Amino acid sequence: MKKTTTKQAFIPKMYCNLFGHDYQVTKKVTYHVKEYTCSHCKKQLTTSSNGSLIELTPKFKEINAILERIHNSRMERSKEKRIVSSIY
Repeated sequence: MKKTTTKQAFIPKMYCNLFGHDYQVTKKVTYHVKEYTCSHCKKQLTTSSNGSLIELTPKFKEINAILERIHNSRMERSKEKRIVSSIY
């Protein structure tokens, strides 16, 4: 029976502890709210209501999904209004 090693999980975490996280935007929820993921350790963050970065929990995933749905529907409505107003 082979022993499993934890080197693959340990090295990215150690890298982030030494050099810091390398966050990249993975999802743009609205113009101001984004979701970020570290390219090394896969830690996920999101923008809070006051603009700071906080850990992405299931609660915040749900909030972001609802916020994205509202944002997209408002953008669609404003797009339709611009098209209608440009016709007349």
